[in-house]
Amino acid sequence: MNKLLLTLSAFSILAYANETHELKIIDKPINFGQERIDMTKEYIKKHYGFEVDNIEIEPKIIVLHWTADMSFEKSFNRLKPQKLFSDRKDIAKASALNVSAQFLVKRDGTIYRLMPENWMARHVIGLNYSSIGVENVGGKGNKKDDLTPAQLKSNIALVRYLKEKYPSITHMIGHHEYKEMDGTELWLERDKGYRTEKSDPGDAFMKKVRDAVKDLKLLDTNK
Repeated sequence: MNKLLLTLSAFSILAYANETHELKIIDKPINFGQERIDMTKEYIKKHYGFEVDNIEIEPKIIVLHWTADMSFEKSFNRLKPQKLFSDRKDIAKASALNVSAQFLVKRDGTIYRLMPENWMARHVIGLNYSSIGVENVGGKGNKKDDLTPAQLKSNIALVRYLKEKYPSITHMIGHHEYKEMDGTELWLERDKGYRTEKSDPGDAFMKKVRDAVKDLKLLDTNK
């Protein structure tokens, strides 16, 4: 059994309860062997200027996404391999490390944990080293604001779980808002030309989540 599976087995399947929703997380590991770990370390060195012995992070930001594909299996299979797919020419020059996220939420609201929560995932430019990524299956064609009520409910519960578990978390943003973090103390990207345009998961979805977790006092963008 590899190091990732050993780490995930320690988490097992957990339940987290709040007033409105019982959170259940199912572990479904992506491929995260030594090759991916080494590529992550190299990414950290190249883009953030840090020499690290491991890829553990101190979470400070939750970043919500959509996958732009309506299929859970296709979305999972895009994140599973260690190396980037050849069609990702928009980010291939930055690294061969495949994109990833700590969580993937199915359209029925089922939450899957893809990797250890405190390992760095490649999901958002400039902020990977301090963020936990939550992917939601949907956003058809990277245009349609079609995430479901079940996904909204699960995202709200997941944000509450993460904030409870990691008091270091101070911010929550949508992927489409990430460039507004440039210039803050959390922004680390050294390559000024490495930026992409994002629309996920949209202002409407973010407003609903923010309204529901207002009591957590999470900051957004550069506030």
